Amino acid sequence: MKIKLKEYLNEDVGTGDVTSALVIPEDSKAKGRVICKEDCILAGIDEASLLFSELGISVLSSKNDGTRVSKGEVVMEVEGNARALLAGERLALNIIMRMSGIATVTEGLTRICRQINPRVRIAATRKTTPGFRRFEKMAVAVGGGDPHRMGLYDSILIKNNHIRLAGGVAEALRRAKLGSFTKKVEIEVENVEDAMIAVENGADIVMLDNFSPEDALLVSKRIRAKRPEVLIEVSGGITPSNIDEYAPAADIISLGWLTHSFKSVDFSMRIEPA
Repeated sequence: MKIKLKEYLNEDVGTGDVTSALVIPEDSKAKGRVICKEDCILAGIDEASLLFSELGISVLSSKNDGTRVSKGEVVMEVEGNARALLAGERLALNIIMRMSGIATVTEGLTRICRQINPRVRIAATRKTTPGFRRFEKMAVAVGGGDPHRMGLYDSILIKNNHIRLAGGVAEALRRAKLGSFTKKVEIEVENVEDAMIAVENGADIVMLDNFSPEDALLVSKRIRAKRPEVLIEVSGGITPSNIDEYAPAADIISLGWLTHSFKSVDFSMRIEPA
């Protein structure tokens, strides 16, 4: 994470903050307060604290990630060299704004769906910002969701292109299960026939992709009647406006919306002489 933060900082600062170098004396000290400008679930404080630490800035106080905060609340206070504080200001705010936006929508959708189905989990996808995936996935976790897989390397998920290249659902599952006995095998299906073939051929998790809520519920009932231990995931075309309709059918609801269509939460930093 430190490496990523340094990369992000270098993108903004480059060879140096020319404005601060001209306007702010080198040894000036300053204090900064990060202020929440709308109600939210707070996320990104740990990452911002690490960033400020890398810049030699002391964190005097901060609220915890996952805290529900209200408009006007101070969520972090920092102190140190004024130039260093100005160099990290925007990056820290960008991280907190984006992560809090993801955590807030994740928490809200989880709360709505668990009123309908207490066991359901809201999960992210790989539809993330290049270079910022780890932070976005962590924000989902802060909001009470499941990050799902981090990348292609950490779980087996057979998708429609794999199925076509392998020659069908049964053959794709056979190869996956033959090649690994330590990982659960998940497969994406687009119709009821393939869903049942997947169940019959030992899939651990069946992802119903682009099913209507009604069809997803019907297929999930058939799957559970055949093999109750199979986990059922629904995905594809799911948004905050229709997610509650899928809650009765699924153990997991995954939606790219969490990380590609969220709204950042507004924060500001007030900096004053120390």
